Amino acid sequence: MTGTDVKNARLQAGWTQMAAARKLGVTQAYLSMVESGSRAVSDELSRKSLRVFDLSPTLVPFDLNARSASGHKNQLQADLGTLGYPGFTYLKQKRKLNPAQVLFTALDQSDLDARTIEGLPWLAFAYPDMDWGWLTDRAKLNDRQNRLGFIVTLAGELADKHDLGRANPLTKIRESLNRSRLAREDTLCHDSMTNAERTWLREHRSQDAAYWNLLTDLRADQLVHVTFYTRRHK
Repeated sequence: MTGTDVKNARLQAGWTQMAAARKLGVTQAYLSMVESGSRAVSDELSRKSLRVFDLSPTLVPFDLNARSASGHKNQLQADLGTLGYPGFTYLKQKRKLNPAQVLFTALDQSDLDARTIEGLPWLAFAYPDMDWGWLTDRAKLNDRQNRLGFIVTLAGELADKHDLGRANPLTKIRESLNRSRLAREDTLCHDSMTNAERTWLREHRSQDAAYWNLLTDLRADQLVHVTFYTRRHK
């Protein structure tokens, strides 16, 4: 989060610096320095701003020491639910993580259950303004760009279908990932599958999965939770 983000949020709320500083628990002079860029936005001020101004989770500072960094299935599901994924809203918690961090943490797992995997295209669909630069760099460093490329492709198909203005940025991300596509075969977070399952998937996977060299039968038309999301955000 930058000082400009804080300033824009304050102006959108219609508050003076004095009023915003009071709600944030800082002095007006300090807030002025933050907004002008002469002082960095601390993690504490960032989290207060997110709560006070009800800002997008895409502005949450990355916290690689957070519990979901362990990739525990239940924690990832809770993180998805907290970010608004309809399939796990009953698990939501107070603290939100950056959606880019949650998506990378999930894609970097060897094995995830199908319900969690189905939430990943929704995450890319729901937050097209997430920090794709950070996410793409992390994916490439860990050879996960094919997994990310496939997830973005599915999210793009959902955007085309529901026409919510998300298709264009997702297309640009997919094209960027395409340039670093890996030739080796991978799974979509299901490395423990048997040889028989791998053989079957090579014959029955979608063209998109084959293009990204992934063994998975996940398709955009299976992602029913997006329908509930789009009805709430029209």
